[in-house]
Amino acid sequence: MKILFVASEGLPFSKTGGLADVVEALPKTLVALGHEVAVLLPLYRNTKVGTVAVPSLTIPMGDAVRFPAILNGGTQRGVRYYFVEDPEYFDRDHLYGVAGKDYPDNAERFAEFSRAAIEFCKKVWMPDVIHCHDWQSALVPVLLRTQYQKDPAVADLPVIFTIHNMGYHGTFPRDVMKKIGLPDSLFTIDTMEFYGRVNFLKGALVFSDYLTTVSPKYAQEIQTPEYGHGLDGVVRSRAENLVGILNGVDYAVWSPEKDKLIAAKYSIKDLTGKLACKKNLLEVFNLPPESVSKPLIGMVSRFADQKGFDLIEKVEADLLAEDLTIVALGAGEPKYERMFRELAKTVPDKISVKIAYDNPMAHKIEAGADMFLMPSRYEPCGLNQIYSLKYGTVPVVRATGGLDDTIEAFDPETGQGTGFKFHPYDGKALVGSVRQALTMFRNEPATWRRLQTNGMAKDFSWQVSAVEYARLYEVAWKSRNRTTETTSNETEAK
Repeated sequence: MKILFVASEGLPFSKTGGLADVVEALPKTLVALGHEVAVLLPLYRNTKVGTVAVPSLTIPMGDAVRFPAILNGGTQRGVRYYFVEDPEYFDRDHLYGVAGKDYPDNAERFAEFSRAAIEFCKKVWMPDVIHCHDWQSALVPVLLRTQYQKDPAVADLPVIFTIHNMGYHGTFPRDVMKKIGLPDSLFTIDTMEFYGRVNFLKGALVFSDYLTTVSPKYAQEIQTPEYGHGLDGVVRSRAENLVGILNGVDYAVWSPEKDKLIAAKYSIKDLTGKLACKKNLLEVFNLPPESVSKPLIGMVSRFADQKGFDLIEKVEADLLAEDLTIVALGAGEPKYERMFRELAKTVPDKISVKIAYDNPMAHKIEAGADMFLMPSRYEPCGLNQIYSLKYGTVPVVRATGGLDDTIEAFDPETGQGTGFKFHPYDGKALVGSVRQALTMFRNEPATWRRLQTNGMAKDFSWQVSAVEYARLYEVAWKSRNRTTETTSNETEAK
């Protein structure tokens, strides 16, 4: 089967979050299963690609017309890469915005990208199924089922739409409809209207053939008011076409036995290299080398309320009263960046922060930390807790979404489990779980080693999830090609 991935970011070319990891790993796993896969991305600044596939597409945008190009990015691990080139829209310092604020023309940028994706299918590479990701590609199913519904080349293309984070809708003022060439008939409560604004994500929820989330628990959660962000009713109306498929991870990249970015390699059979990684982590974060005997907590995250940083802000004094060290890597809401900078100045021997997206540094944290903290308010899947398991870095998480699906609370009596979980979203519960982990680390080294090896033995590779996606692609294709298939069978019978 031929599958086209349409996404706003994807490694090794661009990344702000876990979406990029998925868009890199899932396609190459599907190729290994025998499928043909292409990935279409925007051409951002500093992305170097090869030849021109289509020098100019004609893309109507309301009263204007734009002419982006399609560039051929070559093949990696059997996956074909293509890019939509429009320097005015995509040749910028950042992907979606700057200084915590979205670019004001994001609706136009990603409306053009979605239209270009459909034209790409017609002119470059026709797939059997399109797999779209998050609101930036949400107009693909909307356009296919409306403005392109009478175009025989693409009218029957099925669309799978994956919700990586229900909290990000892509909502814009109503006048955006005219700017991007959408008719007023789509601005209704049953389609794309959302409290007086146009909502890209809602359009995809309504018009896609099948919806997926990145964990089974999150598929359940987004059907509730607590996690549905105002769209839970729309999701419930599509419940029969909603599937939760847990994200996998790429152990060719995220494994202490193979990792080229860490100070020393190690394995479940020989953990001695982890100490060298811890020493290196303390060094690169300018923390005292004598802290090597103390428990070291790592965090790699977008600094946002969703990720639980409001809880950390409330209990920072309680956490830092413990005999520990903390390293944090990430960027996001300015208030949390300031919080970490101020803490690092106040207690420089206990906490250090790097405000950046830094993939090599993320690897060093996974390998060098003793524990990994993820106190998320909600977490569609989460990848870092899964990476942590493989690196023998014990996760401390809130039991929500993919965190709840992937981390089993440790039971000292049976020796079963892989981490520590708390349920209520409050600071007291967070601190309680951290203290539980600290106590075991200090006082029960043999039990701690058992906990580490339990996690390292887990397998969350992409193979199982890729097979689930492949089955869904087949179902989606058959749902839109029943007439063709029936006619073919009848002809063969005659």
